[in-house]
Order: sequence, then C-alpha cells, then structure tokens
Amino acid sequence: MIYQDIVELLGSEAQYLLAHQCQLLPKELIEFPKSDHVQHVFANSDRSEKVIQNLERLYGHGRLGNTGYLSILPVDQDIEHNASYSFYKNPIYFDPENVVKLAMEADCNGVASTLGALGLVSKKYADRIPFIVKINHNELLTYPNKWDQILFAQVRQAYEMGAVAIGATIYFGSKESNRQIVEISKAFYEAHQLGLATILWCYPRNQALQDKDENYESAADITSYANRLGVTIEADIIKQKMPENDGAFLKFKFGKQSKEMYEALSTENPIDMVRLQVMNCYAGKISLINSGGESSEDGSYQKDLQAAVKTAVINKRAGGAGLIMGRKAFKRPMEEGVKIIQAVQDVYLEEHIDLA
Repeated sequence: MIYQDIVELLGSEAQYLLAHQCQLLPKELIEFPKSDHVQHVFANSDRSEKVIQNLERLYGHGRLGNTGYLSILPVDQDIEHNASYSFYKNPIYFDPENVVKLAMEADCNGVASTLGALGLVSKKYADRIPFIVKINHNELLTYPNKWDQILFAQVRQAYEMGAVAIGATIYFGSKESNRQIVEISKAFYEAHQLGLATILWCYPRNQALQDKDENYESAADITSYANRLGVTIEADIIKQKMPENDGAFLKFKFGKQSKEMYEALSTENPIDMVRLQVMNCYAGKISLINSGGESSEDGSYQKDLQAAVKTAVINKRAGGAGLIMGRKAFKRPMEEGVKIIQAVQDVYLEEHIDLA
C-alpha cells in the first residue's frame, strides 16, 4: 500500500489526520520511535542485558524490524471473550498453531497468546518468531459475569518455553485493581530477573465511568493516567485502547483535575489525545502500542481495513510505536487477515506520514 492508497482509505478525514500538528504537546517533547530505540532508552536503565537482548529480538523481528515500530498479533480472546464467539467465523483458529502461522505470514514482530496456546507449539516456533505469553485473563464462564484479571500462568513457564516477554492486564480503577497491581508488579520483577521483557495491557474498567450516552473507560485522561501507573511498575511496553473521548475526571467529578489542565494538554483531535497517552509513557521512552479494536459487525473487509489504517495513522502521528491488532485479522480468512496487518505495517513504513 502506497501513500495515495492510504489517503484514499482515509477519505474525508485525510486532511484532518494527515495535516494536523500537535501544538499543546509538540513533538519536540517526546522520544519518537527510531531504529536504536531499545539501546537508546534501556542501556542506562536497570534492565539486564538479557532483557535488552529480548527487547531487541522483538523490535528487530519481522517486516517492521529495526524501525522502532511494532506489529504484534494478540489472540487471547478465546479466554477473554469465549472461543466459540471469537472463532465461529473462522474455525481454523481453534487450533493455536494457525494463530502463530498468521503472525508469521503477516511478518509480525511477535505473537501474544495464552500459556496453553504458545506452550503447545513452542518447540516448533519459539525460535522462529518472538513469543509473548499472556499470564493473566478475565473469563466469562462465571455467572453473573465478573470483571477480574486472575493469574493463569507463572512467569517461569514463559521463560522455560523460550518466550521473549510476558504480557499482563490490569483493570485500573476496578475494585480488584489493588490486588492486580501487586500481583503484576511482582510478576514483572520476576520476569526482569529471568531476562524477559514486560508488556502491560493498561485497561481502565469501572461501571461508574459509563452513563447513558458514553463510556468513558477509554477517555484520554483516564487511559493516560492508567499508562502512567503502568510504566511505574516497569512495563517495557504499554498497550492501550485508542481514546474515544476525554474529560472523564471533570464529568464524574473525581480525582485531581481542572478545566485548565484539559485546555493545556489536549484537544478533540484523536492525535492530540493519543499524544497525551504517549506523554504519560515517560514522554514516549516506553513504547505505546494501541489496540486494533473489534472487527466490524457485518464482517466487512473494507470497513476493517479502513479502521485499521486510520488507527495506525493516528498512533504513528501521535508518537506511538505501533498496533497490537487481533480481531480484525483472525475473524476472517487468513489471506485477508494478512493483508490488513500488512496494510497497517505500510503506514509505519511510509515516510510521508510523519510525527504531528
């Protein structure tokens, strides 16, 4: 996909997204992705040489290798959302080997999945594509449903199968979040001791942040604060949802906030909102990857392609380091999934799409 193809996919939003410049938080304030990102950021950190080597393996693999950008395939929705619901459109992905094959066909930097899925094929693939073992999950078999991330795996199991990193989710703001913070902080310490990198899904979750009109769990101010908590427990990479709105602290009148804070830091442009997320990842020194979001309700390839490319443009121009996109890829035939992932990669490889 070339630049003109990207412009055409963005349609009426092309000018709004491609010409925007961040005035409140200018690009000079952030560390943006570049080829020597790992050494530049972590050489003087407390990360061991083995952690740095595993990060370099992740950043150096695949089509985006050694660019500073990341394209990761995550598939843990079989646990989080029910395997039957996740895979009924494309049953080949009940077999975890096909998940790894999709990541390899799309030439991703790495593949993130469950202990069971990656462990089953680790001797065949762990030395061919970087593995990221997701160690905790929410499950929907409990009735009524609860929202709590619990440990499904041990850090050492990821280490022993040859993974380069562990991944974990914390539902910041939930009633269970304090326990999750303690658990994952300990897990991240153990991972670093063993030489594994750490990736944190920083997902705010609290029903009090929803009203009849909007869900503010992915608001720019809420997600940015979650990012700051995530880097505090030494996540090496932050995964966050694309912000859909802003002003949750003002709307629900909690936390430390002021009208002037919002006026000084962001606007309604999604690039500005993601820039705020990046700033809270130690000004971009800890890479921010945004999630790819749900597949379109009607399964339209064109709609998913457009949405994926738009998300990538926003993330890249804001100073993010890539997308971790699963559902738009595995809920369709493998060939189409590969094309969507590689269209996203094209955005990061396109020199005409620069930092806002």
